[in-house]
Amino acid sequence: MKDINVVSLTGRLTRDMEIKYTPSGTPVGKFALAVNRNKKRGDKWVDEASFFECAYFGKSAEGLCQYMTKGKQLALSGEMRQERWTAQDGQNQSRVVVVVSSLSLMGSKEAVKQQAPAPAKAPQQSQYPGPEAFDDDIPF
Repeated sequence: MKDINVVSLTGRLTRDMEIKYTPSGTPVGKFALAVNRNKKRGDKWVDEASFFECAYFGKSAEGLCQYMTKGKQLALSGEMRQERWTAQDGQNQSRVVVVVSSLSLMGSKEAVKQQAPAPAKAPQQSQYPGPEAFDDDIPF
């Protein structure tokens, strides 16, 4: 059986996304995501945040950069990867990064509050005929 490495998160950006480039010229969007959960402490419910470093590779990262601002809510899926390196003092270091495979921007609290209600639309005529358009001698 194969191992599974899949993660799905919905949270808010803790900082604006920054674009860096690999030596081969591939854009990499780097950002951090805060994901809140409710936790009961004594008789009170409190929010507790977890923070995740994320990397989004490809041209899509460049296109989304202008929208990926601190506080923006988004949903993503990807996989966790452990980065390892040796620090200047010779100590081995590591951290876990979410490598994003798909990302969806969601509305922020401010955008939802400022959004005007959509005007009511008149019902449209369906392109598919209703049951009255068929004869009664259907063979089944």
